[in-house]
Formats: sequence, structure tokens, C-alpha cells
Amino acid sequence: MKSMCLRFCVLAAAMLLVALPGWAQQTAAPVPAATSAPAKTFSQQELDQILAPIALYPDALLAQIFMASTYPLEIVEAARWVKANPNVKDKALEDAMQKQAWDPAVKSLTAVPKVLEQMNDKLDWTQKLGDAFLAQQKDVMDTVQSLRAKAAAAGNLKSSAEQTVKPEQQGSETIYVVESSQPDVIYVPTYNPSVVYGVWWYPYPPYYMYPPHYVYPPHVAFTVGIFVGAAIWGHCNWHGGHVSVHVSHYNSFNRTNINNPNWNHNVDHRKGVPYKDKGVAQKYNRGANDKAAQSREDFRGRAETGRAEMKDMDRSELQDRAAQADRAQQADRDRAAQADRDRASQRGSGSYDRGGGSDRASSGGFSGAGSGASTRAASTRGSASRGGGGGGGRGGGRR
Repeated sequence: MKSMCLRFCVLAAAMLLVALPGWAQQTAAPVPAATSAPAKTFSQQELDQILAPIALYPDALLAQIFMASTYPLEIVEAARWVKANPNVKDKALEDAMQKQAWDPAVKSLTAVPKVLEQMNDKLDWTQKLGDAFLAQQKDVMDTVQSLRAKAAAAGNLKSSAEQTVKPEQQGSETIYVVESSQPDVIYVPTYNPSVVYGVWWYPYPPYYMYPPHYVYPPHVAFTVGIFVGAAIWGHCNWHGGHVSVHVSHYNSFNRTNINNPNWNHNVDHRKGVPYKDKGVAQKYNRGANDKAAQSREDFRGRAETGRAEMKDMDRSELQDRAAQADRAQQADRDRAAQADRDRASQRGSGSYDRGGGSDRASSGGFSGAGSGASTRAASTRGSASRGGGGGGGRGGGRR
């Protein structure tokens, strides 16, 4: 009997040991699945293609282009202004910019007309650059450094009479700082973005800043130096991965007195151009909605104030105001009745049809026709203006 009990216990223990692993698997807490990072709006290939034409520009000008590209419609307006006023420069340009309502980043590029013209001609590229900068500012800055490293390795990024290239070590990485050789003068580099970085590594070419048949120099060439004074106030903070403001230059050119070097996008100057990145759109559209809500609250506040003032009035004052309103309405009715009597008198004398008809032809009817013609002319001018902007957009679509 004892041996049978012993065998039963041994058998039960063995069965328990076999069952335990499966039971442990069933009762163990589930391991959460790894979540993948959300897809970015612009791929690395797109960033390389967008930034290749300007990655070798001096840091200050590059920062200015980044900021201004977030306001594509104002770029169009500023480019048209510069085209209409080609001889306004230096102090006169600074004076003229005080009268314009564009964002300060856009105003500053009027000092570098060729760059502004290219941004207007390549409007599709400009908008993509601005959208990429708002959505992936750190990626944009890193891409510039990656392109500069390739250009340096190919022997196409080095100090010259026009620029100073300063390689700086940041941990294991080399940061290439590009500065103009003269602080108040900008030399804009000209180069073929498919060649200057070595053999282009994507099947699709980068964007180009010049027309398709433009003959590029074999390496990097520079435009004649452009005196900009304090107009270019942008700064690239490579270590922080963002742009900032050179405060003293900003205050000098814009005649302001700011002390905050941080740059922030101003949705008011976007003028309704949609944002490509959903997160950016939610951020800035929410700001616009907040402003609309504040306007509604201000209106409600004024209405409540008016109602409160009416409550504070005594009955006699309210009655006086009502009587004044009644008298004004009665005066209007009296004038209308007198006008009816005058017209009836004219019809009785036979002069109304001739005089009235003549009046309508010479004033009311004719002026109405004139207004219609003016409206059509204004519409034609508006269509031509919009067509000009659209042409810029179509030009920007070509690479």
C-alpha cells in the first residue's frame, strides 16, 4: 500500500513539473509590441535634393533663406517690389522696408535681389524648403552639414577671398561653419549641385537654382560682393540644430529694440498657405483659431459692457433716448414724403420724364456702366497678377 502511494505521489509531481512551464507562459504578463516612430514628412532623399542648391551658402544668408521660405506669398510680393524698384539700395532700401508689412525675414532678402528672384522663380522649391524647415528643423540643419562634408571631401568647400570655412569638432562630428570674408558683404556661391558634392547618389537629381541651359562653373564660383550692412541678421546654431537672430543687426535694419535671439514662425505672414506637415498645421492653425476665439470673446465683452451700461441708466434717460430715436425716424419719414410730393409735381408738369431720364443716363445709369468697366479692368489686372504668381510656381516645379 505504501509503495502504491509513493508511486502515485511521484507520478503527480512529474505531471505538475510538465504542466508548470505552459501554465507560466499562459499567466505571464504580455510584452508590449515595439512601436515604430511616425513617418517623417520629408525623406532624407527629399531633404538632400531640396538643400543641395544652397547648402554651401554663407551661414547668415542660409539662415535668412530658411526663415523667409516659410512665407512664400510674401516672397512673391517682395520679389515684385524689387523688380519694380531696382535702384533702391542701402539706406534708401532700409527706409523703404519700414513701410512694408512683410515679415522681417522677407524684408531682409531685398538686400540680395538675385536670391529673392530665384526663390520667386522656384516657388515650388521655396515652399518645400519652408515646410521642411518648420517640420524637421534639426534634420534640415544636419542635412546641410552632411552635404558640406561631401563638398569638402570633394575639394569644393574651402576658404577663399570670398568666404572663410571653419571646420569645428563636435564630438566625433565635424561642423563646417561658412562665413563671408567681410561681415557687411555677401558673396553668393554659384555651383552645380549634381557635381559639387561628388557623384550624385540618388537616381533623381537635386533642385537647381538657375535655368536648365545655364552653364555652371566647373567647381564653385561667386557673385560680385553685395553690400548688405545689417540687413542679413540670421544665424545658424549648428550645435543646437536651429536658427537664431543676430539681435544688434536685426534692431539696426528693422529699427526695433528686441533682446530675444530666438526665432519664431509668425502664422500671420503665412497668408493662408497650407502647411504640409500635419503636426505643424495643427500647431499654427490652433494659434489662428485661438485668435479668432479671442476676437469673439472681445466682441462678447463689448456687448456685455453695453448691456451693463443700459442697466445702469435710469428710466428717464432711457425714455429720453427712445424719444430722440422716434423724432429721428419721424424726420426721415417727413423727408421721404416731401420727396414723393416733389416727384408727383414734376410728373404733372411733364418735366420728370425728360429731366429724370436725362439724369439717369448722365449719372446713375452711366456711372453704373463705368463701375462695371472698372470692375472688369480690376478683375483683369487681378488675373494678370495671379497669373504672374502662378508662373513663378510652375517655374519652381522644374529642376
